[in-house]
Amino acid sequence: MVEYAVYAVPGAQYAGITLARPSGDIETPATTHRYPALLDDIQQRHRQGPCFVAAWHQHTVRIDDLKNDKRWPNYRRDALAATSIESILSFRLFASEQTMGALNLYSDKPYAFDEAAEEIGYVLATHAALAWDTVRREDHFLSALASRDIIGQAKGILMARFDIDAVQAFELLKRLSQERNIKLADVAHQLTNLRSFSDL
Repeated sequence: MVEYAVYAVPGAQYAGITLARPSGDIETPATTHRYPALLDDIQQRHRQGPCFVAAWHQHTVRIDDLKNDKRWPNYRRDALAATSIESILSFRLFASEQTMGALNLYSDKPYAFDEAAEEIGYVLATHAALAWDTVRREDHFLSALASRDIIGQAKGILMARFDIDAVQAFELLKRLSQERNIKLADVAHQLTNLRSFSDL
């Protein structure tokens, strides 16, 4: 997606994905160059910048001339010192309680992005957000499926060991989960890895 964004958006030379969390932690999981990750590090240091704002507060942020943009002075100073970037275009990708995301495009030239670039970037960001959501849902589904399987195995072990039915085995797992204050799937995983019940 980031490689295609550089190809498709007029004026874009580099692109990256920013993930931002409420704690202020920022991650750059995909990039076409070292600059996007470097600029994300600067944003994390100062808790300010266009990608951060696009992810948390606005859908689109555009900087036409970083040298003369006054919105984030600490970010601007360090970004200009560390890179040759002068134009930035950031789009929100998705929002959740835990993580926000932004697609960011960069250029070494001032006024690199126009309205057409903004429109194309917005369409790409929308597609990227849909793809990201699909991947996250699939990951959650596979995780839930794996948890269900491990819980089923643990129930079978308990049923065989204590001569109880499936409902009783599940209730026993729930009780262990509550007593130890850990997730049911984690209790089940521990149980399936035991060499003897005295280890439980």
